Amino acid sequence: MTTETELVVTAPAQLRHGLDAVRRAPAAPRTRRRWPSILKHAGLIALSLLMVYPLLWLVASSLKPNGDIFKDLTIFPSHVTLQNYVTGWNDLQLPFGVFILNSTLIAVGCIIGNLVSCSLAAYAFARVRFRGRAIFFAIMLGTIMLPFQVVMVPQFTIFKELGWLNTFLPLIVPKFVAVDAFFIFLMVQFIRALPNEIFEAARIDGAGHPRMFAQITLPLMVPALATTTIFTFIWTWSDFFGPLLYLRLPSTFTVSIALKGYLDAQSTSDYGSMFAMSVVSLLPLFLIFLVGQKYLIKGFATTGIK
Repeated sequence: MTTETELVVTAPAQLRHGLDAVRRAPAAPRTRRRWPSILKHAGLIALSLLMVYPLLWLVASSLKPNGDIFKDLTIFPSHVTLQNYVTGWNDLQLPFGVFILNSTLIAVGCIIGNLVSCSLAAYAFARVRFRGRAIFFAIMLGTIMLPFQVVMVPQFTIFKELGWLNTFLPLIVPKFVAVDAFFIFLMVQFIRALPNEIFEAARIDGAGHPRMFAQITLPLMVPALATTTIFTFIWTWSDFFGPLLYLRLPSTFTVSIALKGYLDAQSTSDYGSMFAMSVVSLLPLFLIFLVGQKYLIKGFATTGIK
């Protein structure tokens, strides 16, 4: 009886020790599995800091006196001053706000042109059946690989004969004839992903292509339209070669052309003012990206572009 009682008493204790050992056993492998994840995240953080460093240095340099910009390369200025922003805003022939307004007008015009023309062209390629659709679509895709330098001289000659030089028309008007094949392709992929049943039901109700485009397609393709808006604004705002080619009057200069005015090969360049106005010119890009980030991600996710 004593032996049986000891077995009964000691068995639960041994079972508890066994369960505790089982619970403690996975702890060591789990710790070993954490190290690759920790190293991966540490490497990603280091790479992100390396990529962000030039931007941080730009902001820090805009707050330094001109004499300290290239002497102190750290992102922590020893002497903070806002004089570069005051000087840079009024240092050129016109206030820097004029150049921001010019870039805004061009960007808004290009956005409207791309949204209208590219959405119409994309709907035609995706939903309208016409002869030669596949051939025209292939030609349109081929223009993506066509460098701007190939058509630069003919376009400049045409715009010069039209008397459009020193105006915003050469930069805005082409957007209204669907010249950006990338956005057409983006919207075509989005429209093709929409359920056919919606358009069939609308056709049964007597809706034509104009009504299906305005009342069905446009409301559903908001992510693609937002993606087009964001990329058009970024590319137009940052464009340097186009404004340099067509705009010669200081009153028509954009932000990218105006920033070049702070550099002088024959005298002292005002790097502090240039860095300060560069920071100012980057703010609209950050704002529009932050506002439309969710639409940008959703637009790429729903069009099948990797």
